[in-house]
Amino acid sequence: MISRIERVHRAVLCRRLLLVATVAVLSFAWNAVPVRAADNLKLNEHLDYQSDSADGPLITGDNMAGGPVANKANYVIIFSEGCYNSKRQARRTVELYQKYRDRVNFVVIDLDRHASPAQTPLVNKFYKGYIPTVVILDVNGVAVYNRAGEEDENTLAGLLDKALQ
Repeated sequence: MISRIERVHRAVLCRRLLLVATVAVLSFAWNAVPVRAADNLKLNEHLDYQSDSADGPLITGDNMAGGPVANKANYVIIFSEGCYNSKRQARRTVELYQKYRDRVNFVVIDLDRHASPAQTPLVNKFYKGYIPTVVILDVNGVAVYNRAGEEDENTLAGLLDKALQ
């Protein structure tokens, strides 16, 4: 006859095994689903670059909820729609996207909309309350650039080239 304590220990062991199996299955499923980059990025044609007016989404495209991709350089922009600095940086971002889209993963995070589960860790780690924030991660996931404010396209292109090495 099994004592009450042994039954409790067996039940706890079964629950632990079930938890381990569930985590293993979910981990496999998570890794089996490829992370997709934001694609077909386009700038809102109606942006007023001289004011902080809310002109709608600054950048549109496909898979805008995409997050960083492992083993690939990543360009991350965090912005707000009603900020003229963000509007100008969004324009530079789309121009860089046209040049680097086949080699760099672009992550577009609009703070006026909810960040996706794939984007939330980036916001938590890099966003310090100032917009726009641009982060460039190299192929190892190390930030080679992490600053708020506007940055010119040539500087960012040089940093992307460095991140690709």
